[in-house]
Amino acid sequence: MRITTKGQVTIPQMVRDHAGLQPGTEVDFIIGDDGVVRVVPAGQGAGQKAMRLDAAITGLRGSADTILSTDEIMALTRE
Repeated sequence: MRITTKGQVTIPQMVRDHAGLQPGTEVDFIIGDDGVVRVVPAGQGAGQKAMRLDAAITGLRGSADTILSTDEIMALTRE
């Protein structure tokens, strides 16, 4: 298969049938942590995205260091 200059590719009929992709089906592209790209019906990747976001936030929690007090930070957000 070859990607066109417009970024288009034809999904083989056998693959479309197996995945249940009909004409007009909206799809999402999901890039896994292993770099594998999956094409899924739209909406099925939403949960996976939310889990990755939660993991990223958890990893960042408590990592900020600042010399500003809470009151000073709140004052900055209100300006």
